[in-house]
Amino acid sequence: MEHFDIVIIGSGLGGSAAAKVLQETGRSILVIERGDFIKQEKENWDVNEVAVKHRYDSTEKWIDGQGQEFSPRAYYNVGGSTKFYGGTTLRFRESDFQSRAVGEGRTFGWPFGYSELAPWYDKAEKLLEVHGRVGEDPTEPPRTEFPYPPLEHEPILAELAGKLSAQGLHPIHLPIAVDQGGKGKCIKGSPCDGFPCLYRAKGDAENRILRPMLLKKHANLTLWTNTFVDRLDTDESGTKVTSAHVVREGRAEQVTAGVFIVAAGAVNSAALLLRSADSKHPTGLANSSGQVGRNFMSHNNTVLLALSPLRKNTTKFQKTLTIHDFYGLGTFQCRGKVQPEMLQSKNDPVLRVFRKFIAARSVDFWVMSEDLPHPENRVTVDESGRIHLARKPTNHKAHLQLIRKARSVLRRAGLPICFVDERGIRAIQHQCGTVRFGTDPKTSVLDPWCRTHDVENLYVMDASFFPSSAAVNPALTVLAQTLRAAEHLKAHLTAGVPSAK
Repeated sequence: MEHFDIVIIGSGLGGSAAAKVLQETGRSILVIERGDFIKQEKENWDVNEVAVKHRYDSTEKWIDGQGQEFSPRAYYNVGGSTKFYGGTTLRFRESDFQSRAVGEGRTFGWPFGYSELAPWYDKAEKLLEVHGRVGEDPTEPPRTEFPYPPLEHEPILAELAGKLSAQGLHPIHLPIAVDQGGKGKCIKGSPCDGFPCLYRAKGDAENRILRPMLLKKHANLTLWTNTFVDRLDTDESGTKVTSAHVVREGRAEQVTAGVFIVAAGAVNSAALLLRSADSKHPTGLANSSGQVGRNFMSHNNTVLLALSPLRKNTTKFQKTLTIHDFYGLGTFQCRGKVQPEMLQSKNDPVLRVFRKFIAARSVDFWVMSEDLPHPENRVTVDESGRIHLARKPTNHKAHLQLIRKARSVLRRAGLPICFVDERGIRAIQHQCGTVRFGTDPKTSVLDPWCRTHDVENLYVMDASFFPSSAAVNPALTVLAQTLRAAEHLKAHLTAGVPSAK
């Protein structure tokens, strides 16, 4: 049994950011990561290895709402899923923090408004080295300048932006965390989305946050890799977590601490709390509200391949353009360039048979609409601890309407052929919402500082805390709120107060 002052479970954006802030207290910190470091190797950019053989994916199987096994495309490694994100770093819009009608349902309000998070968005953008331009986006909330100038559109995208503007739309430079320009590390040529960066140019949790701390060899920071946290134990009163049961390199161990921060991702954080049920918490740790695992959200996601048959797309870095003009329905943004290998297993026979022709000519978009909180869209665990994810679509009519609008404006912009690749409800990109925060312990699991209402030394700092998913990528909001919550906790620890209620 080992003891640390603070144990952080997960090394993605939430876990890494919490470690960065709390390291300044001088307290001993243990970061526990289920996986290992992703090696810098030529396979990082090998489309066949990454997209076909799934070299870096977890082999874990989950159970869907119909009792069928599926592969969730989960990543367990240092840096978490940000090693495979495309670097998109958008702020939520002001309206996203409010309870409001959306499509066929309603969102659940946040415990504070945009203005509370705005200064933390500033800090998050500086930390990830985000590129962008203020003033282009009609839906943009009040903000300061971006830390770095926008990434330049390559010729085909610059031309497309002009044609979209001619329709009265507002194509903007996509805010993105990647080290490009000047002496930047980025060597254009990777598909980016879904691929680790061979040159560490991507602004992910490992590259920008955790690795710099490890290189400085802070004496109070320890990282355990290949370590799975099975459950958390509480004291006799049930009001404090006392230890974590872990399996480290195949050996069962226990770790004690004064503060525990769960940051394992929306599905696995909820699953850990549910696995930690005991006599004081019979339905799961910190689950007096009954909300742990409920309200899973993950966006309605579709890839749109738009092309002109007579023109090849020579763009090397495609993620520089996005459209927010239809924000009530959602957004669509350029994704990393689709390669032929990514199309060979698609249901559409045209995509499969003509994959080389299509991929050589397509401009590729990620079309995204808000997924709404629903209590029966939920994570549960069975007696063996295996994860079950039941999910039914929400807001789907609005998503289909957005796809139609996207296809229409792209056709008028000179891309007359559009192939639609809906990702379906088994896709878990942008997962959030399973341990939501709020001011009422009866309807939320966490308080506005990410501390559980029921357990005074237990926090959850990942996208689990989202009450709603908005229609933009979640990464920057995860980081901003984690910085806010961790600074609040740091102030209390520095003052000698064990919990930050």
